[in-house]
Amino acid sequence: MTTPPPTDSDYTVIGYSEEMLHALMRHNAEDHAAHLTPHLKPGMRVLDFGCGPGSLSTGLARAVAPGELYGIDIEQSQVYIANALAAYLQQSNTVFQVGDAADMPFEDEFFDVAHCHDVLMHIPDTQAVLAEVKRVLKPGGIIACREMIVSSSFTYPDYGVLARAWDLFEDLLATDGGHPQMGKDLKNQLGRAGFDDAQITASFELISTPEELDFIYVLASDWFLSREMKETALQYGASTKELFESIQASYEQWKDDPGAICALAFGEAVAYKPQA
Repeated sequence: MTTPPPTDSDYTVIGYSEEMLHALMRHNAEDHAAHLTPHLKPGMRVLDFGCGPGSLSTGLARAVAPGELYGIDIEQSQVYIANALAAYLQQSNTVFQVGDAADMPFEDEFFDVAHCHDVLMHIPDTQAVLAEVKRVLKPGGIIACREMIVSSSFTYPDYGVLARAWDLFEDLLATDGGHPQMGKDLKNQLGRAGFDDAQITASFELISTPEELDFIYVLASDWFLSREMKETALQYGASTKELFESIQASYEQWKDDPGAICALAFGEAVAYKPQA
């Protein structure tokens, strides 16, 4: 599928590249929304805020058909991909549109369920978004979130260097107003926003097959260690040229290591809007 050419507004400090889009498309509802799927029923109306390219959204839409799924994302390029994916899958119960999670184009009490994956970690004002989600949920409606715990994610072996790549990612995310440990903070944030009965779980996405490891290596080389990322890190004083060179050399060693693995840590939550 061809995406529109990116503009300056398509990029934050972390940014979107072809490699990052590929990473997002690897996600599916069965693996990445397993905390939510048991709560879904046919006929529900679901909001997927920060839907990205729609790879999770389409799975959620299947679970609630003939109910509807509405996906919003602030990036036009992501909405374009999500609509193309839904058309390819012949899913007629999806609506994808550009939208701001802090100012959504929906009436009050419109949805039965609201879902997000790796979204709150990127948004500076968490409470503003949760207040807007609460507004558009019906009384008794469900909010489900899955967010990274960067400090618990790891690459092994790290040769005494690759752990610093995670530290650098954390620093860049925080510089952009994000929350690298949001997966740990979901119970607190949802409680502050007035949601009840939060069910908290955690999981790892373990990457170990040759195909998966090659993908991580390419992602690291072509995105994380790209010229744009290096320039951003140097601009913010988050890294040095020598550190980037050391990380690159370590990834070259890691990709051929028979014991190589990578693990992404997530916190998950399912909570409810009060009935009254």
